[in-house]
Amino acid sequence: MQQCFVYILRCSDNTLYTGWTTDIGKRVEAHNAGKGARYTRARLPVTLVHSESFTTKELAMKREYEIKQLSRLEKARLITKK
Repeated sequence: MQQCFVYILRCSDNTLYTGWTTDIGKRVEAHNAGKGARYTRARLPVTLVHSESFTTKELAMKREYEIKQLSRLEKARLITKK
C-alpha cells in the first residue's frame, strides 16, 4: 500500500499552496524546479511548512480539499500546531 501525503508550501510571496502527493521530497523539488503547479511557478522558491500522511489517495484528496477551505488564519494555526 502506497502512502499519500497532503502538504502545505510557503511561497516566496508568503502565500500558501496546498497539494497532495505520494512522494513529498520529489514533489517539493518539482515545485522548486518550476515543474509544479502554475501557482507556485510564479512564486519560487517554495518551502514545505506542513504535511500529513494517509493510507489512501482518496483520504489525502479529501483532506487536501478540507485544508483548501480553511481561512489563512486557520491554515497558519494548523502549520504552527505541530
